[in-house]
Amino acid sequence: MSGERLRLMAVHAHPDDESSKGAATTARYAAEGVDVLVVSCTGGERGDVLNPSYGPLEGGLDVIRAVREQEMAAAAAALGVRQHWLGFVDSGLPEGDPLPPLPEGCFALVPLEEASAPLVELVREFRPHVITTYDPSGGYPHPDHIMCHRVSAEAYAAAGDPERYVGRGEPWTPLKLYYNHGFSMRRMRAVHEAIIAAGRESPFGEWIESRQAAEIPEREVTTRIECAEYFDQRDAALRAHATQIDPDGFFFAVPRAVEVAQWSTEEYELADSRVPTDLPEDDLFAGIRETV
Repeated sequence: MSGERLRLMAVHAHPDDESSKGAATTARYAAEGVDVLVVSCTGGERGDVLNPSYGPLEGGLDVIRAVREQEMAAAAAALGVRQHWLGFVDSGLPEGDPLPPLPEGCFALVPLEEASAPLVELVREFRPHVITTYDPSGGYPHPDHIMCHRVSAEAYAAAGDPERYVGRGEPWTPLKLYYNHGFSMRRMRAVHEAIIAAGRESPFGEWIESRQAAEIPEREVTTRIECAEYFDQRDAALRAHATQIDPDGFFFAVPRAVEVAQWSTEEYELADSRVPTDLPEDDLFAGIRETV
């Protein structure tokens, strides 16, 4: 395999997730010559317009899907990555007590093997050395995020087995699986405290309090990727999702100089490795570069 190009697959639930979770990492690796493929499980069709300056978006799921496809293309271009749609329909985020049932035919209700089959086929076609996705909680309890974890874990486990998903391509065994740490409490608290120390108003106070009140445990960080040089590309990708991201909102409330000084990395949890590696790591391809 000497001289083979490294390949990274980042699996996400909706368009815009790739820009808010691990975006600077993917931009860095793409700039360094790694072949990076972002996978969007759904079209984000049931996402509300979250940018107050965007205005109302009239039409049904097909209209919203088309808009979000255009946004995703612009975000992928900003990051310098390729992107693929799995083609499932957004489940929406159910709200209420009791929670309403999920809509028929949505991603979260598709049987696991049926939902995983197109991702297994894509893994066998793209042949990633590394896959990144969400932890079993989804990062937060959106049904599509939890389902994204499930199909990613299934594809990682099954893609190399010739007895499984027969007819879905030649087997390929990815070497490492990582979970994104997009909303680390440690990161948020460090940046929050730095903003307060600088005499500014922090946007994270209520967020930190809500996480603490919910007693959400911090997952282990095994891998930190230095990527501050690519924060501008991350921000451009976020802005590309104009229906979802308020340019005056949460994601842009932290002065970039404070962010770079306090937290210049993006964090991951090594969920599984089929190659020897020493923890902690500073490279998703640690243990792989020596063999590829």
